[in-house]
Amino acid sequence: MKIVAVLPPVVELPEPSPGYLFNVEKAYNLHEYFASKGHEFVTLSDANESLEPHLADMSIFICSPFYPAYLTKEKIDRAPNLKMALTAGVGSDHFDLEACAARNITVAEVTGSNVVSVAEHAVMQILILLRNFVGGHEQAVNGEWNLPKVGAYAHDLEGKTVGIFGFGRIGQRVAARLRPFDVKLVYNDPYRREDLEDELGVEYVTFDKLVETSDAITIHAPLTEQTDTLFNRDVLSRTKQDAYIVNTARGKIIETDALVDSLKSGHLAGYAGDTWYPQPAPADHPWRQMPKQAMTVHYSGMTLEAQHRIEIGTKAILDNFFEGKAQKQEDLIVEGGEIVSPSYKIK
Repeated sequence: MKIVAVLPPVVELPEPSPGYLFNVEKAYNLHEYFASKGHEFVTLSDANESLEPHLADMSIFICSPFYPAYLTKEKIDRAPNLKMALTAGVGSDHFDLEACAARNITVAEVTGSNVVSVAEHAVMQILILLRNFVGGHEQAVNGEWNLPKVGAYAHDLEGKTVGIFGFGRIGQRVAARLRPFDVKLVYNDPYRREDLEDELGVEYVTFDKLVETSDAITIHAPLTEQTDTLFNRDVLSRTKQDAYIVNTARGKIIETDALVDSLKSGHLAGYAGDTWYPQPAPADHPWRQMPKQAMTVHYSGMTLEAQHRIEIGTKAILDNFFEGKAQKQEDLIVEGGEIVSPSYKIK
């Protein structure tokens, strides 16, 4: 059986790392795993031309949301032996789920592997934006000492309204981490969680109210037909003047050019996140040079601790596949010819 994985190339690190499993060489220690089972394992750092020769005979395809390979219907049609598409991480929108369902290809991901890491990253970026950390850091590096220039755009988080769009595992953890800052927490999600509202100190509001009343909005929703460019020019125009947005979910939830224009016009006070569209983001992506931003590359969910959780979860899913055992329901996105994940079934 041939298994193909798309992962980042090996790079020389500035100093030794205690782990770093996320590349074609380490590959979450899957080389040893598949060798012990007698399967052929091919790792690629390019999902375009280099994948083509392997489509005809690959049985399992593995990639990650941080370095996604877009498995389109056209590629699926040229992969007659494909039985499983596995996301080593969380978020499978880079696979054509309907095409996978039509072909009875199982789609699975390592649910929960990144929730702590992404929640911490989101809280960090909220604070970075409000405190104008980037401006202060640039002065430290550039030899400046212009305090008014930084302080004129710095705010306390205390007393602000923070809107959480998407209240699943990550959104809930963001709420728990923000509550000690004495903020007003509101959330919107297709599934209201009244059982958690008192515990986490959150209030359920409509999407429109969240957009129009939040000082900072943090996005934790999957990319679906309903959320694709949901934060378009109209929605961005209805945010509060000088509001902030953090997006560690998926870049395509935001309308690319509309975001740039909102920041340039001064309507939004700042934007941060680590998700882009497409990924990897090209060097000339407009978000790289837009003002008032604190973007990072997509690494919020790939701390060394998260990478170890991904390794363990990926191997567990593969074990179940090879042994003919049922997968954990929470890990399944497509199974038995149907999209079974509630996140991707939202209408």
